[in-house]
Amino acid sequence: MGLAGVKIEERLERGTLLRRYKRFLADVELADGAVETTHCPNPGRLIGCLPDRAEVVLRISANPKRKLAKTLQTIRVGDEWVNVDTLLPNPVVGEALRAGTIAELAGYAHVRAEVKSSDGTRIDFLLEDPARGRCWVEVKCTTLVEDRVAMFPDAVTARGKKHLEELTQLVAAGDRAVIFFFVSRADADRFAPAAHIDPAYAKALRAALDAGVEAIAYLAHVEPHELRLDRPIPIALP
Repeated sequence: MGLAGVKIEERLERGTLLRRYKRFLADVELADGAVETTHCPNPGRLIGCLPDRAEVVLRISANPKRKLAKTLQTIRVGDEWVNVDTLLPNPVVGEALRAGTIAELAGYAHVRAEVKSSDGTRIDFLLEDPARGRCWVEVKCTTLVEDRVAMFPDAVTARGKKHLEELTQLVAAGDRAVIFFFVSRADADRFAPAAHIDPAYAKALRAALDAGVEAIAYLAHVEPHELRLDRPIPIALP
């Protein structure tokens, strides 16, 4: 059944992916043969997630002020649906944290989202409890899976490295800090940093863990109308 999830309430439409370009745009062929430009809410390279003429699911906004009414949400890769909308994982994790269904992060009395940790930096979640203290949780979502190994990042990420350094400083100050890898698909057996793509990030992750930052990786169960956490997978460091 999954640990927690979000239902997609907006109207959905299926189509065929023709191309993704300029990072945030994708052309999709609809059932009637029309081609429509849609918003692709993913800044990554989407390695392995753009097969030729893949089946996709679009989310249709009712907001008349939007320049592009449709958002590329889900892509069929082989037998798997893959969520490519980077805005969806945080609500899923937030719901699971509040419900206490992530075993590694259960037992905190309060959950706050988008909390400022220092000047210019916000962390996705702050868990607080009178007995347990504070725990900062930064969520990183990934769609990259190779040979059943989920990896992050799929492009060089200075921002991701900065978050690891921030989490390390929070641990040094006496708080608990966790990097949470949200794998937006279900076809992986373990997680590893993508050192072949961003060696600096892999090195920073190792340094953060050595300094006391914790890492957790969870698979997601992806359907056109729903995204939810599925189960944890082990993390392998080079």
